[in-house]
Amino acid sequence: MASRKSARIAAQEPKPPNPYGPHNGDSDDAAGLMSASQPSSPDSASSASDPDREPRPVKRRKVTKHTPNTTTRSPTKYSKSSSLLLVQSIFNSAPHDGRALPLRPHSPSYHQPLLLSSPSAQASLLKWFQKEQTTRLMPWRKPFLTNPSRADLSRRAYEVWISEIMLQQTRVATVIAYWNKWMTKWPTIEDLAQATEEEVVNMWTGLGYYSRARRIHAGAQKVVAEMQGLLPDTVEGLMKHVPGVGRYTAGAISAIVFGEAEPMVDGNVMRVLSRQMGLMVDVKGDKRVVDVLWEAADRLVKVVAEADGEEGEKPGLWGQALMELGSTICTPKPQCGKCPVTESCMAYAEGLALASGLKQAVPDIEDGIACVLCELVEEDAMEASSQATEKKGRQQTSKFFEAFQASSMKEKDVVSRTPSSQELNTIISHAQRFPQKKPKKQVREEEALVCAIRRVSDGQYLISRRPDKGLLAGLWEFPSYILPASNDSTTKSRKKQALDYASGLVESTDGYRGELGTVPWLFSHLRLAMHVQLFELDDSDRSLRTLPLESNYRWVSSDEIESESMGTGMKKCWSLIKATRE
Repeated sequence: MASRKSARIAAQEPKPPNPYGPHNGDSDDAAGLMSASQPSSPDSASSASDPDREPRPVKRRKVTKHTPNTTTRSPTKYSKSSSLLLVQSIFNSAPHDGRALPLRPHSPSYHQPLLLSSPSAQASLLKWFQKEQTTRLMPWRKPFLTNPSRADLSRRAYEVWISEIMLQQTRVATVIAYWNKWMTKWPTIEDLAQATEEEVVNMWTGLGYYSRARRIHAGAQKVVAEMQGLLPDTVEGLMKHVPGVGRYTAGAISAIVFGEAEPMVDGNVMRVLSRQMGLMVDVKGDKRVVDVLWEAADRLVKVVAEADGEEGEKPGLWGQALMELGSTICTPKPQCGKCPVTESCMAYAEGLALASGLKQAVPDIEDGIACVLCELVEEDAMEASSQATEKKGRQQTSKFFEAFQASSMKEKDVVSRTPSSQELNTIISHAQRFPQKKPKKQVREEEALVCAIRRVSDGQYLISRRPDKGLLAGLWEFPSYILPASNDSTTKSRKKQALDYASGLVESTDGYRGELGTVPWLFSHLRLAMHVQLFELDDSDRSLRTLPLESNYRWVSSDEIESESMGTGMKKCWSLIKATRE
């Protein structure tokens, strides 16, 4: 039996400076159907400003009228140096005393997580997760391997890798069926490397973000060819050598499989930590906050792992526990009454203090340094967050931001008792403010013509392949056309545009049979209405030919369409088309 260390083959490399970028998992796609744009990878950190850039000419400052009661501040330009100073001001100061409200102003050290210095809270979270994982079963959750063979370690790393990529932007219940099917077809990374890209993408159909599937396939081939089938054990090695693996996925593989004390920070963990640390800010829109959260997660996993030495199961359990807490308890609308770590949660402590009507002294701020992360909280905004409380509770909330009285209220004084149901409602209402959320962008609406062109002679249909880059890259579809935004869409106007579009593909459009119906499809940023148009090309006259087609077009049978790599929305269109032949 090979030891865990001897089974590793990745070269150790120096850590890159501050690689943590805002992300939700490691996916770099955005959901959509007809757009071909490719957004940048959320794992990439923005570069610092160019020191050699010539100074801009001084401009006269525009004076604007002050608007009272604003609750947002202008975004601060990000730089690695300023982010490092902020991290140091939070974590390199003495632990704060757990005061229950973030006074305005308050020092950065207020956000130092109490969880760091609370072994009882750490143990409580681990105990909760160990019970939770036995009731919320997931097939990729398996016992930590001790003294594994190389083959066992390779397979375990592969299983965790696939699960983590699938879980990006996808619900657990959906992923379970896909993961089981995937592992049945390709139980080892060597099996996956031998598959074709078309097979892999087809297996991925329905999960969305299809470039993930292509990167997995490319990564498997590289790991088998260059690393003898074993994924690197370090975060740096995974990020550098495996396509599509970002900081989060690398941390998950390194901690869960190899026992390294590495953080894993996804959207759920960001929410948990923002509440634990009392960070009332948009955790995804400010890169300084992302740096702070990654630093907190890194320090926490290292503290928890110390008891196990260099390797062990605790790093992986800890990271999964934080993610599970955010997924099941510390959700956007949290269940604070069921949370195992309320004793260290600043959002909980603040909420209970508000509900109790307690007052607090203004803290001393060393050298005049105030927190630059949290948004300013107006009295009326704080009242609006406590809609679940009665009028008396709202009045007490207002008093917190008037003249504060000395009371030296400690965190333990706030959370040492069980709150009433009314107080719990106030706590939950307050916790929902963490993290702050930007208003959702309005989902744009588009209409598309989907042209099903069928040859009478052999019953085959014309399909086209999408570009290799962009959304739904490389997937096949029936020839489609996005209608202009100003289009006054009617059945009559859509017929004319379908005929014009199809005339560029076939020599005659006399076989137009009409509009079969409309397939609505909703994506994260797009509401699409796909109007399916049917053409039957009578090619019995040999003089009637299809126009010369580019390589991204081909004719396929109905059976081939069934197994073709198409997006879920296009598969819905095919169901509508197929119904006309039955």
